[in-house]
Amino acid sequence: MSVLLYEKKDRIAYITLNRPEAMNSINAEMWDALTQAWIDVRDDPEVWTAIVTAAGEKAFCTGADLKEMGAVFAEAIKLGKPPTVPIPYITPMRGGLNVWKPFIAAINGIALGGGLELAMACDIRIAAEHAKMGVPEVKQGLIPGMSGTQKIPRLVPFGAAMEMLMTGDAITAQEAYRLGLVNRVVPAAELLSTAEALARKINENGPVAVRAVKESAYRGIQMSLEDGLRFESLITVAVTQTEDAMEGPRAFIEKRKPVFKGK
Repeated sequence: MSVLLYEKKDRIAYITLNRPEAMNSINAEMWDALTQAWIDVRDDPEVWTAIVTAAGEKAFCTGADLKEMGAVFAEAIKLGKPPTVPIPYITPMRGGLNVWKPFIAAINGIALGGGLELAMACDIRIAAEHAKMGVPEVKQGLIPGMSGTQKIPRLVPFGAAMEMLMTGDAITAQEAYRLGLVNRVVPAAELLSTAEALARKINENGPVAVRAVKESAYRGIQMSLEDGLRFESLITVAVTQTEDAMEGPRAFIEKRKPVFKGK
C-alpha cells in the first residue's frame, strides 16, 4: 500500500498521507513521495490548486517517524558517531521548490512536529474541531527544524509562538483559530468538503494572477516595504501581459463568466 495517495480531479490535486496505523508519521518513503507530489503540482498545467490531508480520523501527521529515526540514532551511537537526522534538506516544509500554486491543508486530527510544519507549508489551513497542533520537539531534546522556529513566529503573535516552541505543548483547533494559525475550524465530517469548496472558489479566479499574488506576498514579506512594492510593480507588469489578464476585463464587459486558461 502506498504511503501517500496522489489524485487529480477538476484541477485540484489531492495529497493524502496514508499511514494511519503510524499516525501518518513521515518515513523516508513518504519524504520522497511528498516532495514528488509538490513537484508534480508545480509542473502539471492542469493542476491549479492542491489539498493536503491524511487518512483516518485520529491524526493528520505526527511528524517524522520516530521508530525509523530511533534506529538511525541507535546505529550511530553504536558506532560512536554523532547521530544524523535522516531528513532531506529540500522538502515542502523547508521550501526551495518554488511552487506558487495554492495549497490548502485539511487538518483531520493531531498535527505535531513535522506534521504541523507540513500544514504550515500550505497557504491556508482548515482544521477539524477535534484537531490539536504543536511542536513537541523540545520534550525530546530536539528542535522543530523543518521550519517550525521560523514559521510559527510569522503566523501567530510572538509571545504565543515562543510558548508553543519552548513548552512543546499542543493547542486545540479553537486556540489555533484564535491565534490565526488556522483559517477555519469545522466539524470533521465537513472538513474535506470545506477544503474542496475553497479550492473551487480559488480556481474560479485567474490562475496566473493567483500564483502571482502568492509569489508576491511570500517574497514581499521577506523584504522591506519599499522593496516589496517594487517587486509587486514588476510582477504586476508581467501579469498584465497574459491572456488571462485580457480575458477578465473582456468577460466583465460582455457580462459573462471569464474562461481562464492559465496563460
